[in-house]
Amino acid sequence: MTEPGDTLLDRLGRWLAGRLQEESSGYEPYTPSDAETLRRTLEPGDILLIEGNQKISAAIKYLTQSTWSHAAFYIGDALPAPADGSERPRLIEVTIGEGCVAVPLSRYRTYNTRICRASGLAPEDRDKVVAFMIGKLGLKYDLKNIFDMLRFFFPTPPVPVRWRRRMLAFGSGDPTRAICSTLIAEAYGQIRYPILPEITRAPGRASAQSNYSRKEILHIRHHSLYTPRDFDLSPYFRIVKPTLEYGFDYRAVTWDDKLADSGAKAAE
Repeated sequence: MTEPGDTLLDRLGRWLAGRLQEESSGYEPYTPSDAETLRRTLEPGDILLIEGNQKISAAIKYLTQSTWSHAAFYIGDALPAPADGSERPRLIEVTIGEGCVAVPLSRYRTYNTRICRASGLAPEDRDKVVAFMIGKLGLKYDLKNIFDMLRFFFPTPPVPVRWRRRMLAFGSGDPTRAICSTLIAEAYGQIRYPILPEITRAPGRASAQSNYSRKEILHIRHHSLYTPRDFDLSPYFRIVKPTLEYGFDYRAVTWDDKLADSGAKAAE
């Protein structure tokens, strides 16, 4: 059965989206964080970068030359707990199949992740960013934009490095938000918080403190050009590692010396 008004493009779009979200075999995380540890560490406004294992992830990793293929936005307890007693949704993310949705932290308990935190973010601006993301819940990806999805079926498209970021932004309007980071970048752009701005330097003058000074002028780049790794590279976002936040002591680590000794003997 098809829904009223369901066209061939609709059906083809759903099929393509399903294929892109199929998981690749052989993925094994190195240091996944459990949901409770993430919950204790994350703060509203934080960005959780994820090393995805879907087919679309491979294309994004290649085009961005990065480990991170997905980004989700942490909202804390801003949304009510489900009536059925299931886990509270604390992340907002955008995917091709679902659009903009709220999901629980446990969705990424078996993935490599990284927390990026905007440094010095004012409480009122944090609230504005969270409200912006919540206001986008329900945003749908236009599954009729077939060409916008087909680009992700080529894990290593033969394009020059300088064009790869532009390839991610190919398309128009909402469809490009399948690259989850673009909506988050738009949210931070609303409060004029820098991620990776273009910087120009205006001529300055000599002063007592320095021989010559130049004023840096920041220019906001369009949100559609941002990728997950930009939050990792940004000089304005701090990397937060849950293990280190709770007093890591290397002297308390238990090592398996027998395994190390057997490996050394095998190498001789």
